[in-house]
Amino acid sequence: MSVLDELDYLPLGKRVRLHRLLYEHGPGNGRLLILPIDQGLEHGPVDFFPNPESIDPNFQFRLAVEGGFSAIALHLGLAEKYARPFAGRVPIVLKTNGKTRIPPDTHALSAMTASVEDAVRIGADAIGYTLYVGSPNQHADFMQFRRVKADADRYGMPTILWAYPRGEAVERKGGRDSLYAIDYAARVACELGADVVKLNVPVDDHKRRKDQPEPYTSLSLSLEERVRKVIESAGKTLVIFSGGHKIGDEELFRRARVCMEQGAAGLIFGRNIWQRPWDEALRVTEELKRIIMM
Repeated sequence: MSVLDELDYLPLGKRVRLHRLLYEHGPGNGRLLILPIDQGLEHGPVDFFPNPESIDPNFQFRLAVEGGFSAIALHLGLAEKYARPFAGRVPIVLKTNGKTRIPPDTHALSAMTASVEDAVRIGADAIGYTLYVGSPNQHADFMQFRRVKADADRYGMPTILWAYPRGEAVERKGGRDSLYAIDYAARVACELGADVVKLNVPVDDHKRRKDQPEPYTSLSLSLEERVRKVIESAGKTLVIFSGGHKIGDEELFRRARVCMEQGAAGLIFGRNIWQRPWDEALRVTEELKRIIMM
């Protein structure tokens, strides 16, 4: 049965575009492998130092095409300046909001940087929106996302929510990558109406488990159980997991395998792939695709 058959709420436009992402590009087995290149805005040029070639977005576009990714995720300026030679060869997920990392995350809020109309204009197959769950500015974030979602629904554009726990309250309650925070973010994405949610893999820090609200303080779960828990909390919202900062290959592949075995819809790995020389980036991509297709 197709993944889309389970998403009976989807209108036609979203169904068509998600079919392209899930079955016509990438692994093609109803799973996603997305290459993000929004880090230049979110983190600054520092992320390109490990692989100087990667500062040129042509590197990531070529990688997305030749590596066989489901999509490339990026901001409007990079799409307008670099996507033309690759038009139609790899789907685009247009990020519609963003921020720099220069101010602290205590009151995090990503301003709008593009519209759903921009996504339609450039031929994107989905839009991405970053929402900071737990930030003191989440009320403004919710209202901003509501307007974006209304536009996306009107144009039949799938919405991928980057659901990131942030803020002092989150840090006091176990931290941004705790099971409590990630589990909450997964449920928020479902209740706000996202079609796909990007989450970090939840960690279990024994020293900070006691800081989480009950009953999370008493939950001693394996990585597999934590991943399954947040996927269940997301309901009908498809879950894709982030690779985060660059880690060793063994741990990278272990996390990817666990996520897929527990029911994830796919992976969205950026720095763990394009912070490497070309041949190595392709090698890692092929192994991730193998894991996704198992």
